[in-house]
Amino acid sequence: MSRAGSCLDNAVAESFFATLKTEVVYRTVLASRSSARRRIVPWLDRYNRTRRHSYCGLQAPITYETLTRVAAAA
Repeated sequence: MSRAGSCLDNAVAESFFATLKTEVVYRTVLASRSSARRRIVPWLDRYNRTRRHSYCGLQAPITYETLTRVAAAA
């Protein structure tokens, strides 16, 4: 997330939190921090490792970052 007043810079973060709320938070009762953690941590792992994202060429973010680092080092 970036500075206040720059809504375009926050688009990715806002999309992430909207997806998190839609897919996890609003579908279940998160009665405590530990129950929330048990539901959200596996979702985060899937979100970052396997779920494809349009902003990075329909690749998983971890794949995109790895390829970007390799390209930058070359």
